[in-house]
Amino acid sequence: MIGLSSNRCVVDGELFELDDLRYTPAGIPRISLKIRHVSTQQEAGISRQLKCDIPAVALGEAAQQLSRLQAGQQVQVEGFLAQRSLRIVQLVLHIDNIKLK
Repeated sequence: MIGLSSNRCVVDGELFELDDLRYTPAGIPRISLKIRHVSTQQEAGISRQLKCDIPAVALGEAAQQLSRLQAGQQVQVEGFLAQRSLRIVQLVLHIDNIKLK
């Protein structure tokens, strides 16, 4: 039996790509975006410079909130990771909380 497990992710970054707001066939607002994250992290006692573009999607109120923002804005997003689709196993961050930085 599959139970609930921890799958939460918080990332600071820049809205790098922000698609237009669209609607699912059920009428739910949806937006796709990428977040550019740049930071220094410690790994095995060594400082590591990170730069990565994170694919993300938001639905509902989170999608509407993101649609009012512009590329280049700094945000902190929170959500969960899921594969893109049944056939594509690439991970995508599903955002459910956004804060401006």
